[in-house]
Amino acid sequence: MRSFQNKVVIITGAGSGIGKAAALAFAQEGAKVIISDIDEDGGHKTVVAIKNCAGEGTFIKCDVSKESEVKNLIDQTIQKYGRLDCAYNNAGIEEHSTSITTCAEEKWNHIINTNLKGVWLCMKYEIPAMLKNGGGSIVNCSSIAGLVGFPNMPAYVASKHGVIGLTETASLEYAKQNIRINAVCPGPIHTPMLERLSTYQEKDLAEKDPMGRVGKPEEIADSVLWLCSEKASYITGQSMAIDGGWVSQ
Repeated sequence: MRSFQNKVVIITGAGSGIGKAAALAFAQEGAKVIISDIDEDGGHKTVVAIKNCAGEGTFIKCDVSKESEVKNLIDQTIQKYGRLDCAYNNAGIEEHSTSITTCAEEKWNHIINTNLKGVWLCMKYEIPAMLKNGGGSIVNCSSIAGLVGFPNMPAYVASKHGVIGLTETASLEYAKQNIRINAVCPGPIHTPMLERLSTYQEKDLAEKDPMGRVGKPEEIADSVLWLCSEKASYITGQSMAIDGGWVSQ
């Protein structure tokens, strides 16, 4: 099946991990995929992987914390394809162990600007583009850290909780204009980001998970595709935990 044939999709943070898996999944379903990341090498590698699967992908470098670069991302997408149908606002950064009282202001601002402000900026420019072609679907990347607290990750947890609130607000603003906006909340997923978090060892995380393992990037990608598809046509404003049952404990 090619359920996204001729659809145009933007994926931020698509140079690795979940974003890359989502880019490949959309391309395999026929979408024209805009791969965005600050990591040029990773972004170009994702494009190569898509083309190796006979898909269509284009890399546009973008720092989602900067409004001018987000605007340029959308402008270039419209210039190339003339429309925007779906977006997965996935770009984000992790936080290494720090308490509320020891978190540096510079670190706080960097994480909030990327993980939360970046999602707002993306929707600010994606939504008008989608309205021009009668609607669309947006999925924002939150986390189980957007649903429950985690000690020693104050900025990250705050940013991911913020993404859920922003998703709910945006979904209400545009529900009658045929734009559905949802969020995914991944649990521990085997990605480069997880490998960089020395505080959380994958083996330990697997032992704490009800399924006894961490997730795969492709498992998040499949859920993003479903939320963007017509099969989820009556779903908006929701935050889907994809976590092996982690937050149900």
